[in-house]
Amino acid sequence: MKLCPKCGQSPLPFMMVFLIASLSAFTTWLTMTYSQAGLIERIGGSTLVFLAVGATLIHYVLTCMKRHCRHQETPAQGRHHAH
Repeated sequence: MKLCPKCGQSPLPFMMVFLIASLSAFTTWLTMTYSQAGLIERIGGSTLVFLAVGATLIHYVLTCMKRHCRHQETPAQGRHHAH
């Protein structure tokens, strides 16, 4: 999925994805600690949650950025909305 140069400059959406995925993985780590899971299971489960949440959110962010990009429009090519 290719973004225009202006849309890809801001690191904020990607920092938010990392933060949310990290918090999800940490919550998983704590939950598995209370359930007496072994170290390997905790590492594997937390890593799996981090990757799954991160991949899902990255896909969502990139799709939204591409869908809502208006940097390459000219006034004559503006979007027409039905009222």
